[in-house]
Amino acid sequence: MRRSTLRTAVAVLTAGLTLTACGSDDGGSTGGGGSAGGGGADAATATSAEDFGGMDALVAAAQEEGTLNVIALPPDWANYGEMLDTFSAKYDIEISSASPDGSSQDELNAVTSQRGQDRAPDVLDLGLSFARQAQAQDLLAPYQVETWDDIPEDQKDPDGHWYNDYGGYLSIGCNATIVGECPTTIAELADPRYAGQVALNGNPTQAQAAFAGVWAAALANGGDLDDIGPGIDFFVDLKESGNFNPVESTPATVLSGETPISLDWDYVNAAQTDELEAAGSTWEVHVPSDGLMGGYYSQAISAFAPHPAAARLWQEFLYSDEGQNIWLKGGARPVRLPVMEEAGTADAEALSALPQVEGTADFPTEEQESAAKEVVTARWNEEMSG
Repeated sequence: MRRSTLRTAVAVLTAGLTLTACGSDDGGSTGGGGSAGGGGADAATATSAEDFGGMDALVAAAQEEGTLNVIALPPDWANYGEMLDTFSAKYDIEISSASPDGSSQDELNAVTSQRGQDRAPDVLDLGLSFARQAQAQDLLAPYQVETWDDIPEDQKDPDGHWYNDYGGYLSIGCNATIVGECPTTIAELADPRYAGQVALNGNPTQAQAAFAGVWAAALANGGDLDDIGPGIDFFVDLKESGNFNPVESTPATVLSGETPISLDWDYVNAAQTDELEAAGSTWEVHVPSDGLMGGYYSQAISAFAPHPAAARLWQEFLYSDEGQNIWLKGGARPVRLPVMEEAGTADAEALSALPQVEGTADFPTEEQESAAKEVVTARWNEEMSG
């Protein structure tokens, strides 16, 4: 998708495909730490910076807490390393990062299993279906950032329980040094030359990147947004032919050559380029035109955050121009990009470096996404393990 087309897609996105990176028990309270802001508000119930008395008061409350607990945020995913380091240095807040390679489901499991503990996650980065699931389970605290109006209506819960933040397109990453001639389409993945080389980033029943890989395969094989089944059929065939690699790809498996062909978001695959080059390998990234699948990830605050003010300050930072440009530098498309381009605040160099994508991606509705998730949950593990 050309940048102008992407801008339109971001603005009109109906429901971007986005499924997903030790302390004492305080008695299992239903709220968070409850630090008070300058306006006297309970941080755990604050729905905007105004409830604290303004941004300065929110910063003060967050710094008084001194810590932010995050989960499932790999440093090399969408430039999260810089995001975490910049936030910590800017506000002098320590970040505790748990399970960096965890999935969206792992995040929700942690919210429920660690509820009332100091180590519980404060904030969540989730695929959209998981964000909706978390909202339905009353696991999220509503909050609207100061740049709330810049986020398209169809990319956020109207009350602020979750809101899309950054996204990209399903891509094929390939170590050309090992593979030789790299595939550029979904169809080519079935070529016998790629025996044992095609991997997904996670299990599609738990991880959004893998889920998107299955849906991209469906689009390339006669399926559509109402029928993800052909995507499952495609991977079952890849398994039976020996092309599918059951090892779930990570930066480590990509670097080692264990998963030389990895289906993942374009910004995640692109982030491997320099490290692989330094290791003597050529890494190619292609967005397949026959299975063009896009998606955005959502941010949310745990309703049981042990550091509720820091959690809210984190959201403010992510959706500021500074935070959005950090996504852009990581090759991801920030949700506020159209507004920032118009205002001239988007990082021009990072913007020009975004990969060109041919075609226009269609995005599923909430109903289509829920239906697809049910099909994958019912079929994937049984058919791929059989």
